[in-house]
Amino acid sequence: MAAGEASPLSFRTYREYLESLVEPRDLQYLESLSVGRQLVELGVRGPGDVLRREEFEARKAELEAAAPQKSLASVGKELKDNFLKVLAEREEGNRTGKISSIIFIRDRNSHGQEVSAYIDYAHRLTTDDFEVYFSGKRKLLPQKTDLSFYNWDRNVSTSNSSPNYQVIAENAGGLLFKSKSDRKIINVDPKAYPGDNTTRMPVKTDLYLHVVIYDHIIRRGI
Repeated sequence: MAAGEASPLSFRTYREYLESLVEPRDLQYLESLSVGRQLVELGVRGPGDVLRREEFEARKAELEAAAPQKSLASVGKELKDNFLKVLAEREEGNRTGKISSIIFIRDRNSHGQEVSAYIDYAHRLTTDDFEVYFSGKRKLLPQKTDLSFYNWDRNVSTSNSSPNYQVIAENAGGLLFKSKSDRKIINVDPKAYPGDNTTRMPVKTDLYLHVVIYDHIIRRGI
């Protein structure tokens, strides 16, 4: 991909922009993708006229300011539960990539079975119609396609990496999620440190048995 072919709006971070310019054939000879990014930034590899970090950030900000803003699903809704209010406060940030939230929900499904899941909020925003959730017509419930799903009555579990997170299930200390944007680890063990740039917040709600939100502030750059 030549520099300038893709808009800075196509990338959430400068890291992603540089990675898009690393030629697949170069990865056969380089030690890692990190080395490839550095060589592209220095102009040793990849196409010419690579944007510097300052130029990339400036153009991205200019394009974002000029682009028409998509209406948020929570705008204009009567949010009748604290959980919905918490989601609404984070909707724009998760849509724009400024924040990446993981929602833990434990509740009962339509069969009365207790289920739980860790949900990639930003990803669900792209796959679900949140108008029905914010309006109270439907509940946001755990799905087998979420980052981690567990049916407590049937002892059935699934795990799936998302566009934003890699699931690390085989870990002696418990379930971990690795941000694909900045490679930071999110630890969802309530007794453990949640990780750099991550906060853990239990949510009081009348809609669910238990809700916790992990907010990860995405570190920009390499």
